[in-house]
This record gives sequence, C-alpha cells and structure tokens, in this order.
Amino acid sequence: MNPPQNLYPFQRLRIPVDGGHEIHAVDEGPRSDKAFLFVHGNPTWSFFFRDPIARVSPEHRCVAPDHLGCGLSDKPQAGPYSLADHIDRLEAVVDHLGLRSIHLVLHDWGGAIGMGLAQRRPDAIKGICLLNTAAFFSPHIPSRIAICRWPWVGSFINRRLNGFARAAITMAVPGGHLLPEPVAQAYLAPYGNHHDRVAIDRFVQDIPMEKGHPTRPVLDAIEASLAQHGDKPLDIHWGEQDFCFNHHFLKRWREIWPKARIHHHPDGAHYLTETHGQLIASTLLERAGESLG
Repeated sequence: MNPPQNLYPFQRLRIPVDGGHEIHAVDEGPRSDKAFLFVHGNPTWSFFFRDPIARVSPEHRCVAPDHLGCGLSDKPQAGPYSLADHIDRLEAVVDHLGLRSIHLVLHDWGGAIGMGLAQRRPDAIKGICLLNTAAFFSPHIPSRIAICRWPWVGSFINRRLNGFARAAITMAVPGGHLLPEPVAQAYLAPYGNHHDRVAIDRFVQDIPMEKGHPTRPVLDAIEASLAQHGDKPLDIHWGEQDFCFNHHFLKRWREIWPKARIHHHPDGAHYLTETHGQLIASTLLERAGESLG
C-alpha cells in the first residue's frame, strides 16, 4: 500500500527493530544529527504529519516513524504492543539514525511514547510541540472509546468492523469539515483488513484506566519526569473541538508546564494538522533557532 505521491512525496526508509521486524519512517530534509521527530498516535500514521513535514523539511531534518503495527511498518500479530515496547522502538529509531538533538512533535498516543523517550534521553530533547495529547493518567475517557475497550466487543469493533479508524475520519475533524476523499482513504489504507488493524486494537487495550493495568506504572513514571522539561521551548497547539483530548487535558498541561506557549484553535479538532498544518509548521520553524540551532 502506498498513498498517492502528490500527498506523500517523501524519502522513506525501513529500520530494523527487535524481533526481526521493521519500522517504516519518513526521513526528509538536510542530513544532520539534529531533527524534528514527529510521533503519531492511534489510529493515524506518519501521513498525519505530511503538511508540517513538507513545510519544515526544506530547512530542517524531519523524521516521522510509523509505530510497529501502524502505517507502512510491519504488523506482527503477537506484538509486542505495550507503551514500553513502543518507547523501546522509538529509541531504536533515534539510535539508528544517529539523532543527538531532537525537537519532539507529539500527537495522541505519541505524547506518552515521545515523552517516554524524553524520560530516557532528557538531554537529547531540545524542544517540544504538543498537538492534542497526554503523557499522564486521566480519568476522562469518552464513552465511545470506553466501549472500544470492552472485552470481545471492543476487538470486534476495532478489527472486524474497522470502527475505530473509520469513525475518526469524521469524528476527529471539526464539525462540518469533511476530509477530501483521497486523504480519508490514505488514512484508512494501511488498515484494510482484520490482520492489519492489530495495533489499533492493542493501543485501545493499552489505555491504563485500571490501577492494576501493566502500563499504568510506566505512564506514572513518565508523568513524574515531565517537569524537568519545563524550561525548554514548549508549544501546545490545541484543537478545541477535540472530543477526546479536551480542556481537562489542556488544564493539566498548563499545570505541568506553566511557561509553555498555548496556541488555541477554536476551529480545530483532533486531526489538527488537517486544518492547521501551516500554523504548526510556522511554530516549528520559529522555534528551530532555539532548539536545534
């Protein structure tokens, strides 16, 4: 599966990770050990960042991996697919590409995964830009996502019906906004059958709502590490029509990083790059002098 060249015209590579699998990644821009590292969530893939990458990469290296099981990466049925596993693989990508100075751009699950990398490599992280995400526990979960976590029922919705990814095509954009058909199809293309939707389902199962959930202590440790980044260049772009990452999450980010610049987008939703990619790219280019030199 390859998206249309005019929508996704990037240099791409495959990176070996543990288990004999390969991660697909976009790697655009001038060769350097300094880069913007774009980390996507669920049920998207690196295609989500295509607009900012196209605008930023003429001046700066831009790397955007697809998590294992997502996008154009391998999709092993057994995983492993926990938060800790995704952080391990992101760290492997960073090492494989020799990245030493990183400006993180994080969305959705990319928040926890990217900040998990930051917990392990704090000195390598020179700046952070968040797009409707979290890296901490919150009791706020929409009922439509909670249903997708139900045993058996959730997996039937996520994998058999493709309900999670398909619903996002309309629910993750602002009211009254429709994605162009080629764009909508490109989001869905990597997840065309039951086999290829394995990571979508596993991401939903890995939301650590229960205290005994094995990912909960991993997330708690990431949350405890966030404050150490409070004096770095920090930007938070927030689509205020997001049905999932709503004002509760933004309020918590304000508490953790009171010096962060907040960019409110009343006309933006969860798929914020689809409507505000140019503004996000402008912020990254503005910050590059501070973070990547």
